[in-house]
Amino acid sequence: METPVQAIEKMMQDMLANDPAYFLVEIKVKPTNNVKLFLDGDQGVTIEKCISWNRALYKKIEEDNLFPNGDFSLEVSSPGVDEPLKLLRQYRKNLGRSVEVILKDGIKVAGKMTEVGEDTITVEETKGKNKKKEVITHHFQFDQIKSTTIQTVF
Repeated sequence: METPVQAIEKMMQDMLANDPAYFLVEIKVKPTNNVKLFLDGDQGVTIEKCISWNRALYKKIEEDNLFPNGDFSLEVSSPGVDEPLKLLRQYRKNLGRSVEVILKDGIKVAGKMTEVGEDTITVEETKGKNKKKEVITHHFQFDQIKSTTIQTVF
């Protein structure tokens, strides 16, 4: 028997099949049946798209009686800037941006993500300023990474 997360994932994947520019990042279901679904797109996701998918998915969950007595809430959104990257497609979308990488051993590196491969990323870290400026190139395997977050630079 499939779990609510698996059922909702299948419903959403079926809905996204006609819209390949968008992809499912994550589904979270709390014990209170609060369903949070995170979608992203190669060019970002508009609030209008999130509203449209929310309405369609809500109706489908109700029709399939996934939660007894319709006892659930649904939130569809894009992952916020503070959410770590989870999928290779998200890494590729954010190529060239400033990131903070936290490795599983606790080391933190901040810099510009300059390459994304199938199993590695390259981050250029800049230390010092002017004549003492030094650029250090780091290559990280995905299995070494605990989290990668986008850094907003002002």
